[in-house]
Amino acid sequence: MNTAPMDIASSNATPVKTVDVHAHVILPQVEQAVAGQPGLAAHRELDARRNGPESLAVSGRMVGERIARLTQVPVRLADMDAAGVDVQIVSPSPSHYHYWAGEDLAERVCRLAGEGVAEHCAQAPDRLYGLGLVPLQHPSLTVKLLEHALGLGLKGVEISSHAPGRELSDPAYEEFWARAADSGAVVFLHPFGCTLDERLDRFYLSNIVGQPVENAVALSHLIFSGVLDRHPGLKVLAAHGGGYLPTYLGRADHGRRVRPEARGCAEPPGSYLGRIWFDSLVYEPAALRALVGAAGASRVVLGSDYPFDMGVEDPVDRLCAAGFDRETCDAIRGGNAAALFDL
Repeated sequence: MNTAPMDIASSNATPVKTVDVHAHVILPQVEQAVAGQPGLAAHRELDARRNGPESLAVSGRMVGERIARLTQVPVRLADMDAAGVDVQIVSPSPSHYHYWAGEDLAERVCRLAGEGVAEHCAQAPDRLYGLGLVPLQHPSLTVKLLEHALGLGLKGVEISSHAPGRELSDPAYEEFWARAADSGAVVFLHPFGCTLDERLDRFYLSNIVGQPVENAVALSHLIFSGVLDRHPGLKVLAAHGGGYLPTYLGRADHGRRVRPEARGCAEPPGSYLGRIWFDSLVYEPAALRALVGAAGASRVVLGSDYPFDMGVEDPVDRLCAAGFDRETCDAIRGGNAAALFDL
């Protein structure tokens, strides 16, 4: 492996568009739809317990300062230009999941989210592509709302790591996984909230530790339950580099060997990294090299978490700093995403 950073801009190879797969939009129409609805207050109380008052206050200021970047396409495009990003895959802010909502409201939320993302992306159709939402709390609606998102021209849907009382291994999701695989839709796994609750309510551990934990738990459910065996064409993209899972699968492989109840998957858990895609948002060059070493260069795509503060404003520079050869760098920078999202 070439350990010297590469200047992508100076490459004489065939141009590859730089694609950031992890970027968000805030949709006021979604929040207007849930305002005053039964269940919202309890949801906010749970969010407050999980995050703690200090983090809630900081997050509120942070979002307020970045609202133009989260809602206005010209601002988004200017930031993309500054970061050297040609294309963004735009997904709703995870705060729009609202998995507490009943069936009628949940369907409305998902339809509004999909329509809002499509409208946002239509302002720059050569540079912005979108993802919708499905209500994991109502498995019977997931296929219907996946179809709605695809009908709007979106590339797939974004989901959290679980819904109240349901893990991603729940058999109730089988029809959803099957339709996502058949349609070629991307399922972007992006956690929101962590069930460790008050244990993480200081120091922003709810996000710093909680998000990687949730990624690891959700992916483990998909692997160990055999979801990826039953639906080999499924396109699952994990945010945050897959969290804590990719570089510690030796324990999972060992557990499957020695524990009969851990044998729901056809192959050792580590082998499934080659069936999942991961964004590059792991911050440090050594961590990105480890992710690529574990999953393979063809399964890693560029991600920034634009424009939130736990994201990075220089995803391309961080990729270059990892010191990959040109072929690997171009694949992660945009080639893999172009294939994944059929761009």
